[in-house]
Amino acid sequence: MSSPVRRRTLLATGTAALATAGLAPTAVASPPAPGRERRADVTLDAEVLDGGEQIVSVTIDASRQGGLVAGELPASTFTVNARATDPLTGEEAFDLDRTVTAASIDPRGRITVELEHGFGVAGADTLGWKEDAARNVQLDLEYTLTQNEPLPVRGGGVPWISALVQGDLVSPEVDAFTAHVSASGTNYRLFSPPRDGRTDPLPLVVWLHGGGEGGFGEDGGEYYDNETALRANRGALGPATAEAQEILGGALVLAPQCPSAWMEDGPRFEPLVMEIIEEVAASHPVDRDRIHVTGASNGGYMTLKMVVENPGVFASAVPICGVVREYGDIPGPLIPDSELASITEPTWLITSADDATVDPIANTVHAHELIEGSILSLYDTVTWEGVDYPGHFSWIYAARDDPSHEGESLWEWTAAQRL
Repeated sequence: MSSPVRRRTLLATGTAALATAGLAPTAVASPPAPGRERRADVTLDAEVLDGGEQIVSVTIDASRQGGLVAGELPASTFTVNARATDPLTGEEAFDLDRTVTAASIDPRGRITVELEHGFGVAGADTLGWKEDAARNVQLDLEYTLTQNEPLPVRGGGVPWISALVQGDLVSPEVDAFTAHVSASGTNYRLFSPPRDGRTDPLPLVVWLHGGGEGGFGEDGGEYYDNETALRANRGALGPATAEAQEILGGALVLAPQCPSAWMEDGPRFEPLVMEIIEEVAASHPVDRDRIHVTGASNGGYMTLKMVVENPGVFASAVPICGVVREYGDIPGPLIPDSELASITEPTWLITSADDATVDPIANTVHAHELIEGSILSLYDTVTWEGVDYPGHFSWIYAARDDPSHEGESLWEWTAAQRL
């Protein structure tokens, strides 16, 4: 096989098509008749699930085939192979056939091939974990579709599709965030709600990602993609959903990306985050009485750090499974007790009792006991829609607006806070 095509898909159905692509032939159930095959555009459909982004389906624009009959297709019509490689080393992360759960043709001639997906499903992820760097990286994906059966057609329709190399995957919630770099070189993504003629200032929600979503190398020189902070979990996406936007009254959502990990040098990174907030406020109608900060794990620490270093700036803080004591080889306390006790901003802390990564008692519960008037949501486990997740994943609850206090949900509480 030729060298991997960066974040591309390959659709294959016939010997001639594969020869054009410079690849070895892939067998099909019945070879297309000469001159009876056509090319079609293909996209990878991605969705950020509670456990991270996955390819949930493949869509083929076969409208140029002509005469396709809309309706359900046998799941066996296509075989879908997924191959992923590390973007830095080229090392293969996986190479396997995905399970096709359904397939269909819509009236416009678009074919959707649905794939098994969910937490722990092999070969579905768009991110890979680099153990040596303790970071997520966006994998280079190469999908090969083999058509095993002809498509139903009428008249002069063409039942076979030939090979095509396609561009980046489509992930609508992620793509709704625009990409930016601050004046000092810090990556960030920004969601802006539709204005619909409104001129009033908007609340701003700042999401601070976990340690696995930062860059690495000197100042992120080895890897710094402005992608993983949105794709690794729904932390930033939750406040940008239609449900959250309705509650928040239309909010900007800001997701800075640390060049490394927030906990490695919080005092250095704090002004970088503030610089981004100021840049956004200078170019967007930000209501400075309604700037909210939240984050998970490394970002939970950074949430508290931002509040401590910038009193009177944030209307609320929601640190999730954050660190305030020492952690690993990082000496502590990262947030001294005196600083925790000085916090007067409305604060809602979230964690799970079975968190095996960050001790919930020594960190979140301890912070709650020192921050006067703070709210604590202490879950027993992290279980959502019948799926059990690691105890550290308590950000899932926040992203789904599950925490509640005295009849008020997390987003409702956030919307009510202002300076």
